[in-house]
Amino acid sequence: MATAFDSIPLIDISPLLAKWDDPNMVQDQGVAEVVRQLDQACREAGFFYVKGHGIPDSVIEEVRNVTYKFFSLPYEEKLKIKISPATGYRGYQRIGENITKGIPDMHEAIDCYREVKPGMFGALSKPLEGPNQWPINPPNIKQLMEEYIRMCTDLSRKIMLGIALALGASADAFEGLLTLVNQDDDKTALEVRNLSGEWILAPPIHGTFICNIGDMLKILTNGLYESTLHRVINNSPKYRVSVAYFYETNFDAAIEPLDICIKRTGGTKKFGGAVYGKHLVSKVQTNFVNEDELCS
Repeated sequence: MATAFDSIPLIDISPLLAKWDDPNMVQDQGVAEVVRQLDQACREAGFFYVKGHGIPDSVIEEVRNVTYKFFSLPYEEKLKIKISPATGYRGYQRIGENITKGIPDMHEAIDCYREVKPGMFGALSKPLEGPNQWPINPPNIKQLMEEYIRMCTDLSRKIMLGIALALGASADAFEGLLTLVNQDDDKTALEVRNLSGEWILAPPIHGTFICNIGDMLKILTNGLYESTLHRVINNSPKYRVSVAYFYETNFDAAIEPLDICIKRTGGTKKFGGAVYGKHLVSKVQTNFVNEDELCS
């Protein structure tokens, strides 16, 4: 039975990364301990920090630096890559453009996704079709971010391998369903709600990512793993940068509770199925003020 956590667990995943392609990895004590910690974190908190992840601090910091440089540009310059339905909901979103539960969010962002060509996933993917929009300034942002995405994809795949092993599933059971957050080192703003309804701070830890699991993994595990409510409250007088990478499943994937997880949770299927792309498109299309204003 899950308990009400009072802090976010920190996991050194270096043993898992060292053995991830070893067919006998499950017999390694270091890997077994990482798997145990991942299992506990996903059951109890839905959030965890990872260190020993292999992505250089210099890259993590440079990603935040170029992000600062872009958002420091004049508003008119940022609008050159303005997000809209016509751009496949890719590009710059201004402050107050994104909404949560009907309330405008006080943040600005650049949104990008896997690039989708027309017809790649049928009619369902049409709202998100198109290439990503990258700004001209800073001049290295496209190259840096694409390499960073490659690194995060590789890291996320290996973390998900550990989570699959924690569930007793095959090593390739999961492809997606994880978020890696690269947040400023000097501002505590992220909060996670525990089972008692308390908001637990997730302060930055230098050299780590903070990870959280999403709704699709909660469905796949039949509720064994928890997708946890969280929020961001920045009380600093300075603005905060957070670069979130979403390792998501295939667009046309049908998400259903896995048989092994149904058995481990009493034998009853607790969730209906979902098509990931339909879930994503619905989320994107309802996350903005309205389409007319987006196109204005």
